[in-house]
Parts: sequence; structure tokens; C-alpha cells
Amino acid sequence: MTALDTASAARSDQKRATLYRMVLPDHVCPYGLKARDLLRRQGYAVDDRPLVTREMTEAFKAEHGVRTTPQVFVGAERIGGYDDLRRFVGIHVPDPAAPTYRPVAVLFALMALLAGAASHAVSGPEAWARWLQWFIGFSMVALALLKLQDVERFATMFLNYDLLARRWVRYGYVYPYAEAGAGLLMVAGVLPWVSVPVALFIGGIGAVSVVKAVYIDRRDLACACVGGSNKVPLGFVSLVENLMMVAMAVWMGLAAAGTMPAAHP
Repeated sequence: MTALDTASAARSDQKRATLYRMVLPDHVCPYGLKARDLLRRQGYAVDDRPLVTREMTEAFKAEHGVRTTPQVFVGAERIGGYDDLRRFVGIHVPDPAAPTYRPVAVLFALMALLAGAASHAVSGPEAWARWLQWFIGFSMVALALLKLQDVERFATMFLNYDLLARRWVRYGYVYPYAEAGAGLLMVAGVLPWVSVPVALFIGGIGAVSVVKAVYIDRRDLACACVGGSNKVPLGFVSLVENLMMVAMAVWMGLAAAGTMPAAHP
């Protein structure tokens, strides 16, 4: 068998899936993005078939006798939606009505870390610079706490508008941990070479995403900034949150370079 025949056989043996998902001018289904991401991470070659109008979506649902999209097919077998796909590949799907200690566990874990960061920082005199740094840092940790209580729901809601998450779905899961980590380092006043670029990156991407969704596309969305279960509108407050992170990161970077007053002598 030639090398070309071997490569052709390998391609034919590759796992393949067909994904139908809703991609409208004013709405891209987040579960469709998550389904595509999961299939690719599971090693499937995905035949991505967007449903680009309401009419196409309704016709597809009527043809296959389903009520929702996305819908995943592996070969001739219809797997179903995103949760069905997770079960199909062996990932546990929690019961949303089941009791969980995650919110309390996340709260106490982050508060313990926050207390440690604050204790590390109280060795010097208090100043306005320290207050500002703590305010931003505490706010970032508290916002991360709200997101981490139900990170799956946050990541889904985040896909409605964040530009990077739409290209790399896992960013929605990474974001709250990055936000919490950067906030803790800011409070402690340590490792600015880590906290500054992280805050600049997530704050910059967030600000651009909010501007595009709200002020350019004029979309009416809820903000995922306080977790995935809220009715806070995406807009000015969300933009300010991201700009505060960027401003604090710039200030700490300048302080580390010796051109601005530092909160930690």
C-alpha cells in the first residue's frame, strides 16, 4: 500500500459527525458552538451545517421531529443536542435540580485565598494606591466567585457575545479562573509579570466584545459578568468592569517599571 493509500484509509477511518446548529444574523446558538468544540476535542471530523434563517431552522426541526437545535448525527444515528452529545461521549451531565455544595465550596475557597492575599499585603502603610489596588482586586475575585458557582452556565452565556470564546469555546471556562488569579495577585501585590498581562488580556478582549455587541451590533443581551443566572444588561457597567481591569493592569505595569507610585513598598 502506498503512502497516499495509507493516508486515504486513515481519513476514511476517522470519526465523523454532522452538526446542525443555528447561526442567525442576530443570534449564534452557544450550545451549537459548544457541541462543535466537544466533537473536535473528541477527535471527530465535523461536517458543520449552519441553519442561517428561522425558516431553515424550523424546516429542519419539522423534518427530523425535534424541538431544539443543535442536533448531532454520527453516521446515520441522531445523537441529539449538546447534553445528549455529552452523554454519548461519556461525560456526566449533572441534574440542574440536584443539590450541590459547589457555590458554598467556591465561596469559601476564594475567600480563604483572598484572606491570604490581603494578609500578605498588610506589612506596609495604607495608602490610596493600595486601596485602589485592593478595590479592583477584590472586585475581580468576587466577580469570579459568582461565575464559578456555575461555570457551565456562565460559559454558555459568555458565548453570546465574547469574541474570543466564540473562536475558542474553552476560553469561557478559563476566564473566571484567570480573573480570580489575577485579582488575588493584585491584592497580594506579587508577580505583576503574571497579573498585569492576564488582566490586560481578559479586560481588553472583554471591552472590545462589549463595544461590538452593544454599541455596534445594537444587541440586547444579559451580561455574564456576575454569573450565568442573572438579568444584568450587557452595556455600560460591563464595559466599565473590563476597562477597570485594563486601567489597573496598566498602572501596576508602570508601577513595576518605577514610573508610578506602588501600593506595596
